[in-house]
Amino acid sequence: MSKPTVAIVGRPNVGKSTFFNYIIGQRISIVEDTPGVTRDRIYADAEWRGRKFSLIDTAGIEEQTDDIIISGMREQANIAIGVADVILFLTDIQAGITAADREIAQILRKSKKPVILVCNKADNFGKTSDEIYEFYNLGLGTPFPVSAANALGIGDLLDEVYNNLPEENENEEEDNIIKVAIIGKPNVGKSSLVNKILGESRVIVSDIAGTTRDAIDSEYENEFGKYVFIDTAGIRRKSKVNESIEKFSVMRTLYAIERSDVCLMMIDATEGVTDQDAKIAGEAHEAGKGIILIVNKWDEIEKDDHTMEKFKKEVYNRLSYLTYAPILFISAKTGQRINKLYELINFVADQNAMRVSTSMLNQVLNEAVAIVQPPSDKGKRLKVYYMTQASTKPPTFVVFVNSKDLFHFSYERYLINHIRKEFGLQGTPIRMIVREKSEK
Repeated sequence: MSKPTVAIVGRPNVGKSTFFNYIIGQRISIVEDTPGVTRDRIYADAEWRGRKFSLIDTAGIEEQTDDIIISGMREQANIAIGVADVILFLTDIQAGITAADREIAQILRKSKKPVILVCNKADNFGKTSDEIYEFYNLGLGTPFPVSAANALGIGDLLDEVYNNLPEENENEEEDNIIKVAIIGKPNVGKSSLVNKILGESRVIVSDIAGTTRDAIDSEYENEFGKYVFIDTAGIRRKSKVNESIEKFSVMRTLYAIERSDVCLMMIDATEGVTDQDAKIAGEAHEAGKGIILIVNKWDEIEKDDHTMEKFKKEVYNRLSYLTYAPILFISAKTGQRINKLYELINFVADQNAMRVSTSMLNQVLNEAVAIVQPPSDKGKRLKVYYMTQASTKPPTFVVFVNSKDLFHFSYERYLINHIRKEFGLQGTPIRMIVREKSEK
């Protein structure tokens, strides 16, 4: 069952990132007094009264002209409406209502999502009754005065969030649907692939890079299963992300990766793997998603008997951290090999969700330790006691040792490779948590 999503939305410099950081209990977002510091939406897991949810800190907009501010705020509100189960609309009680606040409120009133109005920077908590009355004019119900900087009023606000979260069993029917994010740089053929799969031109296809602004969901079912294909906007290099709308495209792509089960990382066969490809693929890898490398436009390549193997070696050489990911060579234009995609998606999704029994895991661990002895330092040798699987998506293992300082990265990589050799786990990253035996 997927976690509900709570999005924080508001104009620049109202304290969204400070509020976000306090809720999740750590400084993930950059907090500064300069509007527009948070370039990309950042998400994290949060919990209140035993209920877990994903919290999204939306990006701010640089204050260049009034038109950019208003259009940016409209785009930001639309993102929240699109992905959130509950929306937290942050305002600044000290500044009062602004034109941008009214613009966002107008959009949110038309949505069918629960919206909670938050008046931040109520540093004189309990003495803000006069200032808060103004915010009733936004037509979003009772405003909640809080001070994110001083942690005032947060508990009452989170209680209201808790009361507005969807019932826990609402998303159970989605468990058998595989969510597939199609990611890659602009103009690599993402929309063309979706259209070929769906058999219709549902997504605009253009040679102009960045045509797809939104992350578009398309449901699809065939004899292999049920899928939701998410066609994302291409992520451009930072130096080329000049328009505010492009920043939101990056934001939506990152969120599409987060809520997916499998990512199809598309690479242009005519260009090979670029630095931009490596950056995008790294986002999926770090998010712990199942990954399939899709080499598109293969029909445009002159080939001989060794072309495919040579290209594979080049891909794995450039993306050395993704050697676990299978590669499929396709042509979204002609439909070449697309019929092989579904079984591969199912396989990678299963691998990402695989659970290994503790007894089998420790049998493999003992074999690995016997083959390659653990490292030592200054006469003290690493002892590996046992291992257990903590979670799936991605498969995460906890290994207990006598000293974490002796557990070198090279030995961790060796154990992960040995686990892959025995259990497969193709197409999925593996996480390993190291604990000393004395730790709880």
